[in-house]
Amino acid sequence: MNPNGFSFIHAADLHIDSPLRGLDAYDGAPVERLRGATRQALVALVDLALERQVAMVLLAGDIYDGDWADFRTGLFFREQMVRLVRAGIQVFVIKGNHDAESQISRQLPALDGVHVFSAHRSETVDLAGIGAAVHGRSFPNRAVPEDLLPTYPPPLPGRFNIGLLHTSLTGRPGHDPYAPTTPQALVATGYDYFALGHVHAREVVHESAPRIVYPGNLQGRRAGEAGAKGCELVTIENGLIVSAEFVALDVVRWQTLSLDASGLDRIETIATRFREQASALVAGARDRLHALRVVLTGETPLHRVEAAQPGTLAAAVQAAAQEIDEAEVWIESVRLALRAPLTREQAAEHSDALGELLQLTDALLADPDGLKAWAQEQLGALGPLPPQLSDADPRTLDGEALAALIRDAEATVLARVRAADDEAPE
Repeated sequence: MNPNGFSFIHAADLHIDSPLRGLDAYDGAPVERLRGATRQALVALVDLALERQVAMVLLAGDIYDGDWADFRTGLFFREQMVRLVRAGIQVFVIKGNHDAESQISRQLPALDGVHVFSAHRSETVDLAGIGAAVHGRSFPNRAVPEDLLPTYPPPLPGRFNIGLLHTSLTGRPGHDPYAPTTPQALVATGYDYFALGHVHAREVVHESAPRIVYPGNLQGRRAGEAGAKGCELVTIENGLIVSAEFVALDVVRWQTLSLDASGLDRIETIATRFREQASALVAGARDRLHALRVVLTGETPLHRVEAAQPGTLAAAVQAAAQEIDEAEVWIESVRLALRAPLTREQAAEHSDALGELLQLTDALLADPDGLKAWAQEQLGALGPLPPQLSDADPRTLDGEALAALIRDAEATVLARVRAADDEAPE
């Protein structure tokens, strides 16, 4: 082993130039900044590697989101790799499901110092100078249903052994089951570190012997990929991990802010409370653009205002966001999960159409599978949406999102009924 030690960076799921469909549908969205975020995050990764003088950078798959529209995507990535190689930093890459060997049709000249592992067999690169060995295998195709781990070679004696693997392990929500294996199988290899890719949420699967980590994707691309995104920075001395830290590198940070509006009866109060909570949320990362999805919850008479003039609460939140000084904020959407006060229980007892509606709501919310089937039936006549709206197709919503829509629709009906009652002559 190298008595002086070394350090390395582990990142995955860069998805450079991910298309981020549907952004044009957002009024006032900083489209170019959002679409350029994956590139800027990679630049930040290279800057970090140069600043910390790491020995190597490990990229565990899905560098690209799919085949390049043109050569600019590949040339940009290669340009950043040249910066690393010129500084004596070696790069090790495996291909995942999005950038599998069968997926990328355009090719650029290979770069000395950047090793892309074969898709046909597992390989080992012996780095005797620093006392390390890197093992890996790329995906040959987008779908890899078999366990690749049995093809990996045994650890090299006297080396700090690192395995690169793009895998779903035993399964992760929202991710296809590719190259499945178990944490126990990874431990049994005798490696010292497993640099995983494929899962976009950071997760330390196993703390040590070996340390097994999903770093998450380098840059969040939508509201479902919320929170800090970045890479792992690991330092080795005498064959042991002496430090392992997560370093945030995202340039756009997606966040969800839930605001309880219970008891609030003035638009100005909603705005003030949002501004306070949002300022606290973004204060620790002032140098980023924060994309906020705001969810208003609770029982409030303001729902009647919203029912009478839809968009009022969203406009109040967006106006308040303009006054936040702690960081730049863009409101991705404002979603309502509000309840009109003290009306539902009374209305549910009625035998009229409103009572029947609430009974239907109760039945649907009590049966998630039935809710999804009912929604598909109701949406059956809806034709294909334009490509720019594909992300907003209600037929793709999960059970929780459908339930939220049902609750919001119910609350809107109740608020309109109450508003009509209030306006009726005595």
